[in-house]
Amino acid sequence: MAERVEQEEIFSQVLRAGRRTYFFDVRATKAEDYYLTITESKKFTHDDGSFHYQKHKIYLYKEDFTDFKEMLKKATDYIVDEKGDEVISERHQKDFKKEETSTEQKSTESFTDISFDDI
Repeated sequence: MAERVEQEEIFSQVLRAGRRTYFFDVRATKAEDYYLTITESKKFTHDDGSFHYQKHKIYLYKEDFTDFKEMLKKATDYIVDEKGDEVISERHQKDFKKEETSTEQKSTESFTDISFDDI
């Protein structure tokens, strides 16, 4: 029961982005200090119409806020500087239907699939 009190949300924001939803939740520790959880929830639909959500969570504590914001800004600025802010991947469009082709399979073989669960 004490864990539920610790997990109580103090402040919450939601960002919906296609199949992904991001939750930014301020929570309280047992000592009544605050920390942030960032949760990515992604919806997967099965062939039979049923679905499930896959969630990944990051815990961010006050002592890391400054460095985290700095690193996030550097990384996002780098991406925008290198590639602009226009989304060029059709996979990010809400109505995109994935159709695997042999060309697409070959182009994705060189990428490493990384999950937050691996960290």
